[in-house]
Amino acid sequence: MPQQRKFTLKESDIPTHWYNIMADMPNKPLPPLHPGTKQPVGPEDLAPLFPMELIKQEVTSEKWVEIPEEVRRLYSIWRPTPLYRALELEKALGTKSKIYYKYEGVSPAGSHKPNTAVPQAYYNMKEGIKKIATETGAGQWGSALSFACKLFNIECEVFMVKVSYEGKPYRKIMMNTWGATVHASPSNLTNAGRTILEKDPNSPGSLGIAISEAVEVAATHDDTKYSLGSVLNHVLMHQTIIGQEALKQMEIAGDYPDIVIAPFGGGSNFAGIAFPFLENKLTGGKNIRAIAVEPTSCPKLTRGVFRYDFGDTVGMTPLIPMYTLGHNFIPSPIHAGGLRYHGAGAIVSQLLKDKIIEADAINQTECFDAGILFAQTEGIIAAPEATHAIAEAVRQARQADEEGVSKTILFNLCGHGHFDLSAYEQYLEGKLVNFEVTQEEINESLAELNTPVI
Repeated sequence: MPQQRKFTLKESDIPTHWYNIMADMPNKPLPPLHPGTKQPVGPEDLAPLFPMELIKQEVTSEKWVEIPEEVRRLYSIWRPTPLYRALELEKALGTKSKIYYKYEGVSPAGSHKPNTAVPQAYYNMKEGIKKIATETGAGQWGSALSFACKLFNIECEVFMVKVSYEGKPYRKIMMNTWGATVHASPSNLTNAGRTILEKDPNSPGSLGIAISEAVEVAATHDDTKYSLGSVLNHVLMHQTIIGQEALKQMEIAGDYPDIVIAPFGGGSNFAGIAFPFLENKLTGGKNIRAIAVEPTSCPKLTRGVFRYDFGDTVGMTPLIPMYTLGHNFIPSPIHAGGLRYHGAGAIVSQLLKDKIIEADAINQTECFDAGILFAQTEGIIAAPEATHAIAEAVRQARQADEEGVSKTILFNLCGHGHFDLSAYEQYLEGKLVNFEVTQEEINESLAELNTPVI
């Protein structure tokens, strides 16, 4: 009898609650600080940017937060998402290990990002908000929020990192199709953008700069709120529907992972797949390795420092206790635009500091090597961000074989690469360039920090 390849759930299996890992953490993250006073922020400090329900979710100590029925109804457009055993990849590797992947590329936006975009738009709608401003790197978050805003009749304004705006035009067209207005960042539309352009007229942009622009728009317009696609606690919590579904699917498979892997930009992707499994580790004694994978060109988890830093470049956001390369750090223009962020979310940073999770960094060529192998075996052309998880899964399988053991590996295939084919073209033509940041560049960026030391 052939081995089962695909594991699916019913619509009734869509989770009813989001999981808040803070309830189970042995050490809670330090509080965010006000950018001006350097004192812990309160709800009134966040109210100009976020609807009150999201602020409550940001600070809640409840372990389970109920998902509104309207949000669950809209989740059913693409959820539950499938889980696959990568039998053809295993065969190509000749590995004794078992490799599974949760595929989030079936969403309308082609990634995991709508899992938080839909509830964020919902809570803004409930508060009567007419417009949301946001940033996007490769365009996956901007696409997701544009889609979600259209569902709730909310105007969406997106500041897209310039290098991606120019290199990924179809993501911009997706956003426009769902009614969003998209600007290349840095732009001349905000004080933050103009300040950056005065210093460097040819700035390729960064997520930190784009965040500054979007926050400025929200903070200076009463009818506008701000939305973030990663980093913040409530965003990571919304994504835990991925791992909750995966737990049920692994049970159907009669298996349980030794290792859970996801790409890492700000934390939402990793949190989504890993946190529900970490609940079993933190409360049930089920040992598991959870590995966050970042690019060698933006290695905040593996080479950054743990201290308070701004989430944006200009310094308008609260200070977050995080692993960071410094908010002025401008990452190299790799194709995985969603991973080009200088810092990590507070929850993931604390988990790494406490050695509950691990981190690894992989260069662009090795990631695309793995992405091509995956496409040629499993048939899915993965987003450049997702290839980081594939590459780590390949590393772990090969290491297990060298050690003479068999591991069960699960990774989050966070999105498809249909709008990233120019990156694959560069790889196939031998033109893909590896970027590895030097220690001197990291030290130079960190030397500019004047934020509180933890």
